[in-house]
Amino acid sequence: MIRYGDEQWAELEFKSFRYEAQRRDGQWIDVALVPVMADRTPLPADLVDFSIVAVCTHQGHPIQLITQDEGVDCEYQLTEFEKEQINAFVRSEEVRLAVRTAADRVEQ
Repeated sequence: MIRYGDEQWAELEFKSFRYEAQRRDGQWIDVALVPVMADRTPLPADLVDFSIVAVCTHQGHPIQLITQDEGVDCEYQLTEFEKEQINAFVRSEEVRLAVRTAADRVEQ
């Protein structure tokens, strides 16, 4: 992860993710991701409750990844390696099925 303004960073390796897909509107599905980190790549010490929101189409294609700490956008951005890991998970059949199920739900 790269903190905005820093010149040095560390690449994180994710072991797995807990996730929840929720329909935002007629165009987007938000997939809230809570990563489980590999032991050799811990999160930066100043992050309290790190999560990622993957904004996806109703077909499950990730369009944007948003880093959050304690539920609000944070000052870290993802490296390409981290984005690749997240996108591969979001494109997995399990998550795509959850996205399609969320897309089929009509908000009441």
